[in-house]
This record gives sequence, structure tokens and C-alpha cells, in this order.
Amino acid sequence: MPSVGVACVRYLVFFFNFLFAITGLVVIVTGAIIQSSYHHYSNFLGESFWTAPIVLIVIGSVIFVVACFGCCGAAKESPCMIITFSIFLGLVFLAEIGIGVAGYYKHEELSGILEKGFNETLDNYSNSIPAQQAWNLVQSEMKCCGVNGPEDWEPIFKNDTVPKSCCHELPYGVTKCTRQHAEREGCYPKLSAFLGSKSLILAGIGIGLAAVQLVAVLLACCLYGSFRRQYETV
Repeated sequence: MPSVGVACVRYLVFFFNFLFAITGLVVIVTGAIIQSSYHHYSNFLGESFWTAPIVLIVIGSVIFVVACFGCCGAAKESPCMIITFSIFLGLVFLAEIGIGVAGYYKHEELSGILEKGFNETLDNYSNSIPAQQAWNLVQSEMKCCGVNGPEDWEPIFKNDTVPKSCCHELPYGVTKCTRQHAEREGCYPKLSAFLGSKSLILAGIGIGLAAVQLVAVLLACCLYGSFRRQYETV
């Protein structure tokens, strides 16, 4: 008969792994939402910046599989499965720490990457349909105009006009979008603040998840030791 302490640890491991399975699915869904909803901003950030959602989907999948493995190990009281689960979860924990550090440094570079992307697409606006589509999307969604303001369109648009996506509420009878009626805030500071806030939220979730995983690894190691002593006694 297993002791009350071993049973408690086993149920705790099972409970933590059930939570991991759910969080793994949440991470997968989060990565998929980021990939589908914000990928059109890759014109300003570059494709390399958007490996993060793919990494989230991969990590979420690994967490889900490892959590199921841990649940089986706790239910079957298998020391081999529990130690394998502990090793895999420890590796995922280390990978998350590495990704978190890389994400922090990437966050520090976000402002420079974004400014460069905005300036390059603005220079190519007249000759590039993807650049035009990207600008129309970001100005419509963020309710902004130009890199730092509507004046940035002066070299491209003549007669004081700006792209229609800069104007969200034109006065009655006005058909042309001019700098007078355009949004005053630039897209660079607005998108930079938006992406910065989202990346900090993701970082906080990652740290919380890693902390819970560390507790689960410790509990799994305790359970492994209890199972080993129980089998040795038998």
C-alpha cells in the first residue's frame, strides 16, 4: 500500500500535469492567433521576428505531449516514466529560459527594427504593391498616419494629400484625405508601444509557466524517489 505522502505527491503531479496539458493548448492557440492576426506587420519587422509564434506553437505541442506522459507515469506508478517526464520537462524549462532571454534582447531591438522597416517601406511605397498594402493595413488598424506623422507623406503625395487610410472620419462633403484631416499620431510610436506591451505580457506568462514547471519537476523527482523506495522495499 502506498503511504499517504506518496499518494498526495502522486495526485499533485497528476494535477500539475493536467494544468500543463491545458496551458500547452493555450500556448498553441496563442501562437496561432499571433501568427494569423499580426503576420501582415512582417513588412515592417522582417520575417525573422515572426519565428516567435511558430516557436510558441512548437513549445505548446511539446508541453502537451510531456504533460500526457507525466499523467500516465503518475497513474501507473512507473518510476521510468516519471524520471523520463522529469528530464523532458527540465529540458522544456531550460528551452523556455533560453527563449525568454532571446526574446528580451529581441524586445530591446524592436524599436530600431521597426523604425528601419517603416522607413524602407515608405521609400518603396510608390513602386511596391506589398508596401502599399502594408501601410494601408497598419494605418487603418492602428488609426495612425506616416512614420511619425502625416508630414512623412509629403515627398510622395502632392497637394497636401495623404493616403486614404490616414483619414478615418472625413467631414461631410470632403472627399480628399489631406494632412488637415489625417490622424496626427505616427504609426511607428503607436505600433512600437502596441507590440512592446504584447511582448511583455507574453514574457510574464512564460515566466509564470516556467515557475510552475520547476515546481512540477521537483514534485516528480520526489515521486520518483518514493516509487523507487517502495519497489526496493517490495
